[in-house]
Amino acid sequence: MDTQQKQIVVITGASGNIGSALCEALRKNYYVVGLDINSCDKADTSIACNLTSEDSVKSAFNKIRIQYGQKIAAVIHLAAYFDFTGEPNPLYQSVTIEGTRRLLKIMQDFEIERLIYSSTMLVHEPSVPGQKINEDMPLRPSWVYPQSKAEAEKIIKQQHGNIPFTILRLAGVYDNDSAVPTLSHQIARIYERDLKSHLYAGDLMAGQAFIHKEDMVDLFTRVVDRRKKLPKANILLAGESEVMGYRELQNRIGNLIFGKKEWQTIDVPEFVAKSGAWLEEQAEPIIPDAIDQGKKPFIKPFMIDLASDHYDLDISRARELLDWQPKHNIYDGLKDLVASLKKDPASWYKRNGILLPDWVQTAKEKHKNADQIRRKHETEYRRQHNENIWAHFLNMGLAFWLITAPLMMEYESQALVWSDIISGGVLLVLSFISLSWRFGLVRWLCGAVGFWLLSAPLIFWAPSATAYLNDTIIGMLVMGFAVLTPPVPGVSAVAAQTGPTIPPGWSYSPSSWFQRLPIIILAFVGFFISRYLCAYQLGHIDGVWEPFFVGSLQDPQNGTEEIITSSISKAWPVPDAGLGAMTYALEILTGIIGSARRWRTMPWLVILFGIMIVPLGIVSIFFIIIQPILIGTWCTLCLIAAAAMLIQIPYSIDELIATGQFLYRRKKQGRSLLRVFFQGDTDEGKWELIEEDFVQRPSKILKEILGGGVTLPWNLVLCIPIGIWLMFTRATLDAGTSMANADHLIGSLVLTVAITALAESGRASRFFIIPLGTASLVTPFFYDTSMASLISSILCGLLLIAFSLPRGAIHNRYGKWDRFIV
Repeated sequence: MDTQQKQIVVITGASGNIGSALCEALRKNYYVVGLDINSCDKADTSIACNLTSEDSVKSAFNKIRIQYGQKIAAVIHLAAYFDFTGEPNPLYQSVTIEGTRRLLKIMQDFEIERLIYSSTMLVHEPSVPGQKINEDMPLRPSWVYPQSKAEAEKIIKQQHGNIPFTILRLAGVYDNDSAVPTLSHQIARIYERDLKSHLYAGDLMAGQAFIHKEDMVDLFTRVVDRRKKLPKANILLAGESEVMGYRELQNRIGNLIFGKKEWQTIDVPEFVAKSGAWLEEQAEPIIPDAIDQGKKPFIKPFMIDLASDHYDLDISRARELLDWQPKHNIYDGLKDLVASLKKDPASWYKRNGILLPDWVQTAKEKHKNADQIRRKHETEYRRQHNENIWAHFLNMGLAFWLITAPLMMEYESQALVWSDIISGGVLLVLSFISLSWRFGLVRWLCGAVGFWLLSAPLIFWAPSATAYLNDTIIGMLVMGFAVLTPPVPGVSAVAAQTGPTIPPGWSYSPSSWFQRLPIIILAFVGFFISRYLCAYQLGHIDGVWEPFFVGSLQDPQNGTEEIITSSISKAWPVPDAGLGAMTYALEILTGIIGSARRWRTMPWLVILFGIMIVPLGIVSIFFIIIQPILIGTWCTLCLIAAAAMLIQIPYSIDELIATGQFLYRRKKQGRSLLRVFFQGDTDEGKWELIEEDFVQRPSKILKEILGGGVTLPWNLVLCIPIGIWLMFTRATLDAGTSMANADHLIGSLVLTVAITALAESGRASRFFIIPLGTASLVTPFFYDTSMASLISSILCGLLLIAFSLPRGAIHNRYGKWDRFIV
């Protein structure tokens, strides 16, 4: 048809999703003029028009008059304001209501064959399942959006003048890729396995009609084509004749996404749901955007009141007047919607205006299909869960053990009796919940029960060795069964299924078993020593083995006994040796958790692991330093435990550095630091599986361990005996008290720095030996000391300075950290 012969159709809101589809459909037989604030690409002509301004509306229609004359076949009025807050907004009045009034006023000067107004079925009073709604039923819009539509309808009825009108009360619109917010968010909640996807506070049989965008476009086209045949005042309901209830929708979506015939949906009391929605809404401004990405809760308290509303439409009038019948149905339409979601989750979320889940956004960054990653991760997670479900049954058995143990053992403490009984009851419930793979995070709560069991004998100063031993062993077993068995809970799908095992630019993984094994072995040494010392502090044994150091002449205790019962030890509210044993136990457990990729899959755990080793190792050295200075003796077992803690430091530094680099990279790339910290993430490089083979000769395993990030340069190895020598000049050279204290302090620090610098990644720390060597050179001149002590101090100082200069060979690469290895 020639453009000049085409009749004019004007569409307000033409740049929107529905407006664009109508423009494209009507252009075949009509000349379409699009009115909107934004340009309408699909219209034949686009004219800027702001309905909040009468001058803007008048200017737009003057342009239409000048270019196309007075006669207009139809005006399709789509423009309106909409949001899902449920709160009044001035734009409802200025755009939807007054905008319609302005439009009608200007249109009176034109020959318009029909005004077609896009309204909503929600202006009607809802019905109940089994009862259909027709156009003659009463109106009762229940929230601000349909109220504004009802008010605009009223204005049209009162002020249309000689212009015939059709009001189309439409159902919720969807197509193959997008849907009305209520439906798209429902699909997203199920897809993300959100807890709220299993909860509903309304009639599960109630539902709302939908209309496919193609059927809706066909409807508008038929109204335009038959505009002269329709009654002057005409109202039509339009939607699919079959309505799916909420439960049916849930089951259909769950089946299409996960293959489940039934998606469990729990009916929640209205007051509970309303309170929860209110709390979530109030908490949103408080929660950092780094955690929730600034996402505002979709479900608002007012929606709870609408949860049982049922909209089943009688479309017989549209069928009779327009010969219109929907060709689509939501049951089949959901199949296309879910297929579109699975094909490209990131684009689907964007089209539907829903904030991308963090893992979907990361998958897009890696050019991976997020749905494939989700399905692969879920399959692997469930497989590992099923293979290790025995651990949760064992924890249930340990729960019964805890409940019954006080009845068989003499605890001598009511507090510990009730602690074990209550802990057993809580553990029983949590372990039972952990049998479901969906509640993986509950396993951490089981671990928390285990942590309490480790703490309780210390807090209550267990008078019985039986109670202390029982709670310590059961606590470690509970934590082990809860969180050490695969799969590790809380790791994001993208972190688990994408990204490298070896950090970018590194030559090995600092999280490998060969790197962690020395730390775990040394932690066991410290644990057994600390537990033994704690038994003396709690009064469970009468004495402690001490082969070398005696206490003061006035005290019958040996050096070890004197130190662990000193005023410094007693200053702690709990036995300090017991606190050390608990720390070593946690080191063992956190050392075992996770794979060789945990530097990026579990950053929080690596940092926790590092805190327990590095800062607490330094604290341990501090206590070793003050023993002879403040107490006047040593403790052999304390020295061994401190040595075990100190040797752990070089083995832990590289993993801390790798995790720090990883967090820095992800932060620079715009990722949420808190989310990455707690859930892990992918990183630069391809996913790879590196097997750590323990089925080989012990000598080869030892070589793997020593061939990692810790080496033994000759110069640093020689600094270690010098440090030890300085620590004991009090005994070997009979140095004066002040000089011996200075030597002991310098020697302890030399030992700490030298062992730390054995780590290639921490090699630069050896330069701290230079000021320590300098201190050794000058201290003899400040204190009254013997010639032997003077010569020893000067010689040690010179050697330390000389030995601190060579860097030693570096066998591995550490990415951008290489520039700090000097």
